[in-house]
Amino acid sequence: MSEPAAESEVAARRTFGAVAAARPAGLRSGIIGAGFMGQVHARAVRSAGGTVAAVASSTVARGEAGAAELGAAWAAPSAQALIASPTVDVVHVCTPNHTHADLVRAAITEGKHVVCEKPLATTVEDAQDLVERAAGAGLVCAVPFVYRYYPTVLEARARLATGELGAVHLVHGSYLQDWLADTGDQNWRVDPALGGASRAFADIGVHWCDLVEFATGHRITSLSARLKTAVPVRVVGDELRPVATEDAATLVFETDHGAVGSLVVSQVTAGRKNRLWFSLDAAKASFAFDQELPDTLWMGKRDGVELLQRGASLRSAEAQRMTVVPAGHPQGYQDCFNALVADVYARVAGRPAPGMPTFADGLRAARLTAAVLESAACARWVDVA
Repeated sequence: MSEPAAESEVAARRTFGAVAAARPAGLRSGIIGAGFMGQVHARAVRSAGGTVAAVASSTVARGEAGAAELGAAWAAPSAQALIASPTVDVVHVCTPNHTHADLVRAAITEGKHVVCEKPLATTVEDAQDLVERAAGAGLVCAVPFVYRYYPTVLEARARLATGELGAVHLVHGSYLQDWLADTGDQNWRVDPALGGASRAFADIGVHWCDLVEFATGHRITSLSARLKTAVPVRVVGDELRPVATEDAATLVFETDHGAVGSLVVSQVTAGRKNRLWFSLDAAKASFAFDQELPDTLWMGKRDGVELLQRGASLRSAEAQRMTVVPAGHPQGYQDCFNALVADVYARVAGRPAPGMPTFADGLRAARLTAAVLESAACARWVDVA
């Protein structure tokens, strides 16, 4: 191992040790929903030093199977029983979108901290209600906009925040997937009764918007959007059913700091598995990030281009805080989720967790989604509340 690599590894180990030492022990999490996201949450709970105390699912049998798979102490007979249990400190809501608001209300009523998958709610009114309830109860409540936790994103944010690179004037990019590209592809999110009126934008477009607003400090104030249903019917069992939610969305927008931007969102782009990409163009430099290659941040200037490697050339304190493995060892999505849950636990213990996405960010996403739906319906620019 070369000397610079050795120094990088030592620094990463020190950072990891500091993060681990800051994690409060003993918090008990209950996970509602034992699918893919429930598994991600369970791994993050253990990484943060917590215990998966209970799991609940749509039926008792599924709850028992989920508890066994996720290594929970017990299977709750229902979501309500899990929320009410004195063995649960933090409730993780990983269920279909239409159930979120009622489950979160119940958890807040029981005095439980909450990590709720996005969308926080399928309407602005419900999201606003949950924000107010959480604030009134003094609870720690988070929505997993976890892409914020990539060290390369944090580095771009820190460098832009100094003002040395000038004002950001252009924000653009895309979030592309292909898992619903064919007629035979189906998921509960396709049904607006379960997933909400918006699918592609509310599911992944809000992630992109949250990330660029977080990185730039700008807020999208007005937008013009168009929606596309590329697969108009899908196979459900033995029948073809019409699709009422969008497969793709495009929008152009303006921000409160005078920038303009554009976004393409798709769940039907063949070959793209989870490509969240953005470019933040400031007066003296541009930054580009690709979630499928997250250890590298592209920085361009008039006199050249630099590839900033995580663990080697990131200098901001927040980027260093989130670097938990040495340079050259990939750090990805699950690491971001682990960092989010660790931040939730830190907040519960009364310690700061800068940048942790809260219910207010979930409300922000609901407002953006409402503006996109309104703009697409009336074919004009609309303001974001």
